[in-house]
Amino acid sequence: MKTIFYIDGFNFYYSAVKGTPLRWLDFQALFQRVFPKNEIAAIKYFTAKVNDKPDNPEQSLRQQVYWRALQTLPNLEIHYGHFRTRKTRAKVVRPPPNTIEIYKTEEKKTDVNLASHLLMDGFRDRYDCAIVISGDSDLVTPIQMVRNELKKPIGVLNPQRLSGPDRRAERKSAGLKHAASFYKKGVTWAQLEKSQFSDQIKNTHGIIHRPERWR
Repeated sequence: MKTIFYIDGFNFYYSAVKGTPLRWLDFQALFQRVFPKNEIAAIKYFTAKVNDKPDNPEQSLRQQVYWRALQTLPNLEIHYGHFRTRKTRAKVVRPPPNTIEIYKTEEKKTDVNLASHLLMDGFRDRYDCAIVISGDSDLVTPIQMVRNELKKPIGVLNPQRLSGPDRRAERKSAGLKHAASFYKKGVTWAQLEKSQFSDQIKNTHGIIHRPERWR
């Protein structure tokens, strides 16, 4: 079936590859391995630009390098949201004081962008099947609409890593599982490891190198 894949970039990163040597990931290779019967019509990757931090001063540079690697895939599109940082107050567990002032960073637009593309592509009949890669329950409603209103099969891959060192405990999402036509609870270390880009990738501007910190 002609399939479009919709990736919640940060949800995938924190659930599957953060802190591992698996971050240099070729999503096309991964989806061919996990969903071998689906024809990949397009891959849509939803993300936002990160800001450097004192203890991680080059993370935005590594992100840019990875985006360049992803853009070598002929059927992959990157769609951008943004981060917003603001001051707010939060309750503490043990007062006093009752609250403290904190900086809160929020990723904006990613889930809305993903849902909008998912529905618009469905309305325009651009896919026979859609697969959403996210564990975010905020996407339950658009997934239900594709399945129930557009009558198209839609799957969910909850991008939690199910094996390997320092894996997170499995987080079940009954809402996503119930909304989708089919549901996969995660990916394995082996699937990710076998789906890495080469350490060096050529594009029209030269050679893209895997970040040293990701080796």
